[in-house]
Order: sequence, then C-alpha cells, then structure tokens
Amino acid sequence: MCLLGFSSGLPFLLVAGTLAFWLKENGIVLKDITMIASAGMTYAFKFVWAPLLDHWRLPGFGRLGQRRGWLLLAQLGVIVGLLAMAALTPHQLMPFVAATLLVAFMGATQDIAIDAYRIEIAPPSAQGALVATYSLGYRLGLLVAGALALILADHIPWTTIYTLLSAVMLLPVLTTLMIREPDIRRPAPATWRQAMRESVLDPFTDFFRRYGWAVAGLTLLFILLFKVPEQAIIGGVMSPFYRDMGFSKTEIGAVTKIYGIWIGIAGAFAGGAAVARWGAWRTLGVCIVLESCSNLLYLMLLGHHGNLAALTMAISGQNFAEGLLGPPTVAFLSLLVNRQHTATQYALLSSLVNLPGKALGFFAGGIVTAMGYGGYFVITVFSMLPAMLLFACLWRRFSKDEPVSSG
Repeated sequence: MCLLGFSSGLPFLLVAGTLAFWLKENGIVLKDITMIASAGMTYAFKFVWAPLLDHWRLPGFGRLGQRRGWLLLAQLGVIVGLLAMAALTPHQLMPFVAATLLVAFMGATQDIAIDAYRIEIAPPSAQGALVATYSLGYRLGLLVAGALALILADHIPWTTIYTLLSAVMLLPVLTTLMIREPDIRRPAPATWRQAMRESVLDPFTDFFRRYGWAVAGLTLLFILLFKVPEQAIIGGVMSPFYRDMGFSKTEIGAVTKIYGIWIGIAGAFAGGAAVARWGAWRTLGVCIVLESCSNLLYLMLLGHHGNLAALTMAISGQNFAEGLLGPPTVAFLSLLVNRQHTATQYALLSSLVNLPGKALGFFAGGIVTAMGYGGYFVITVFSMLPAMLLFACLWRRFSKDEPVSSG
C-alpha cells in the first residue's frame, strides 16, 4: 500500500502545482495557468468510468485480474502521458494540454483501482492501518513530484524532469506485477440490460436504499462541501502565489514540499490515531474546522515577502491540518461503501469530495485578480460553514454508529 500510495501521489502534482511553475516560466498568464493546471479536476469525475473497473475485465491485462489489470494499464498510461508532456512542452500548448489530460485521466483511473483494491484486500478493522500506510506513500510521491522536481528545475530543464519522473513510475509497475489479486468474485451478467443495471444503476440506488433518501441526500451534500477549503488551495493558484511572494523555486521546494511533506505525514499519523481513539465521524468534524482555518496562515506572507520563517510557519500549520484531515476522510468514505460496488461507490464519493473545491480552484485566477490573494484565502475559510451546518444535522445518524475506544 505504501508503494501504491507513492504511485497515486506522483502524477497528481505533475498536472497541478508543479505544472504551474513550468507554465509560469513559459509566460502563461495566471488565469490560464489555473485553468490548465486544473486538469486535476479529472479526478473529480472518475466516478463516470469507475463502473468499468468493477465489471469489465480488460483484454490482455485481464490475465492479472480485475484490479491489477486496470492498475497496470493506468500506470503505463501515466508513463506515456508524462513522456508526451516532456516531448511537446508548453510551446505546443494545445497538444501539451491534451497530454496533461491523459496523465490526469490515467492517474484518476489508477486511484479508482487502488481504492477498490485497498477496501477489498482487508476487513474494515484493518483499513485504518492501510490508510495510514497509503498516506505515507502518497506523500512521498508528492515529495518527489513537488520538492525534488522544483529543486531540479533550478538546474535542469523541465523536459528532463518529466522524463525522469516517468521512469520513476516503473517502480509502481513492478509493484503491481508482484501483488496478489483480491479474493472477490463477481458473477458475469447474463444480458446487456443486466450488465447496465449491475454496473451503473445498482451502485447508486444501493446507497439510497441503505441510508434512506433524506440521510443519503444530506450525506452526499456534506461530502460535496466539507473539503472545499483544502481543495481550493491545492491547484495552480499556490505556485504563482509563492513566486509572487518573492520565494525562489529551491526555497519553495525545500519548505513547502520537503519540510511540508513530513509535517503532513506527521499530521496523517496523528489523524489515524485520532480515528482509532474517537472514530472517523467525530475526528472528521474537528479536522474540517482546523484545516479550513489553517488557510488564514497564508495571510502572513502578504506582509512578509521572501521571509522563510513566515513561510515555514504557514506551511507547518496548513500541512499538519491537511494531513490530519486525510485519515478520517478516507475512513468515513470507506465505511459508506458496499463491497459489491467497491470501485464505483468509492470513486463517486471521493469524486464528490473533490469536485466543488476543484471548481473553485479553476476560477481561482479570476478571483485573485479581482480580490487579491488575501480575499481568496478568506473566501476559502468561510466556505466551510455550509458543511459544518450539515455535519450538525447528521451528527445523530453517524456518531452513534462508531464505538469510541476507552484506551
């Protein structure tokens, strides 16, 4: 799970924050940077093709099994997309954007397969440990795609960096070839109509059958909203922000990626321990507030251009809070999933988590242009209020389902 987490984390920044630096150095304006670097919004729509991963075995790749076959295809697709980005460069902007979308699509497909694999290889009692281990690998992938890439960018061309990182993806490919396939058997549907019902309709209607229309609707709305503050600062807006605040790429890489990644890992393990002690739902509510308010730390940089101490303080608080939010989020979503529709339901839920924040990030450049960076960060904090209102409405439904440890 650590190596698979690494495989998920590596391509994510390469079509978002890291990509934004490359685009800025090629003279792309901020509004266009945030739009292009929102290729990661593809991750928010992965539920659309997730049913294929539950019910269609790939020709050729299917010999590895349902999960491993799709996982290998996605990883090879990421490698091809990164090589295409390196070959095309932003000077050929439209083909370059197409290659970026390929990486994002294959990265999202890989995430669908990994999430389904994680849920299927172990019982719910072991999911906390798997999530913590996955989070460690994921953040190591971010470390390579973020910090290492930025530091190298001060010394070698971006094309060489993307080529090298495509080669690093061979490690996850080897991992996929060595792991075992989950012992989940799904009978093949007898007719096309039955196939459509089982792969598309049942995963969605099952959720409403189990929770009822009122609770299910409020839960889905809550899932849509509670990570808006976090997602709004993950996209392309932050890279230009750091540069506009007077920091070099090496300083940004060292503080936000190397140091920040380890702070995030510490937060993730703290979040995992909190889930084990108080349950996913209680921990989730506290972490939403902490993560949202941590965005205000970036306001310090507006009055301290180029100040590494201020940058370190902002990254310490924000990355720890972001890491803290990860385990309760994954644990809560995993508890909502029916194993008969693992890939589809988890992809839908995790897509809903990311979609509104990604949409806000898409328009981030325009908002910053109109209101400044400070106004944007304040908006992201206040965006948590609707989610916390829904959290209060759902408290009685989900808090009673979780045993709280007495140790």
